Amino acid sequence: MITASALTYAYGLRDPVVSEVSLVARPGRVLGLLGPNGSGKTTVLRMLHGSLRPDRGTVHVGEEPLARLSAREVARRLAVVVQEAGGESVLTVREMVLLGRLPRLGTFGRAGVHDHAVADEALARVGAEHLRSRGFGELSGGERQRVLVARALAQESAFLLLDEPTNHLDIRFQHDVLGLVRSVATSAVVVLHDLNLAARYCDDLVLLDGGRVVAAGTPEEVLEPALLESVYGIGVRRTSVDQQVQLLFRPLHDPQGATT
Repeated sequence: MITASALTYAYGLRDPVVSEVSLVARPGRVLGLLGPNGSGKTTVLRMLHGSLRPDRGTVHVGEEPLARLSAREVARRLAVVVQEAGGESVLTVREMVLLGRLPRLGTFGRAGVHDHAVADEALARVGAEHLRSRGFGELSGGERQRVLVARALAQESAFLLLDEPTNHLDIRFQHDVLGLVRSVATSAVVVLHDLNLAARYCDDLVLLDGGRVVAAGTPEEVLEPALLESVYGIGVRRTSVDQQVQLLFRPLHDPQGATT
């Protein structure tokens, strides 16, 4: 379990971009971080995996404070997928995924037969095994994203933290990647913009606005049209498809300013 308590962070001397954010990522569940651009989603995620240290507040991984864990131990427990271009990399896809094994390697840091098998299995799970001999820098944005998810899976960590993992992916692979995240026997925290993907694949949601939590709970509890309209400034209609929340959107006003 990852527990964050009253996280607050400001870049430089500016006002805090995140204020008093608390959340819990529970075992075997997918927690989605939602909110409009600038709401603090990525900043919160970065504090959860330790690339940013909060000005106030704490993060615990299990019973231990994240701040007391070594970088190697953090990497053993948390696998992170961030948005990165990677176009300059000279590594092959398989070599890139093998980087996920580094926290598991011994003193000499050499990947063995088992490590290569884990990397190949991770590539297969994201549908990218056919890319393993390609140069990572040659891949499309969607292909790179799948490889980065494979690298995280190869870490065999208890927690997955992903910043917009569906970015650059076509519709099929958006569902494939999030379905995979949901199926692995870990806790996961996922930053998402697509509210319908969040409704389908997340067990719990935290909705941020202006750096603060405005709602937390299940998709049924959080994805309320009136709340979403106030946060996103767009009309929302809620329906159900296959017994799951489905949202439809419309402008609140037409171009002439009349209410629709």
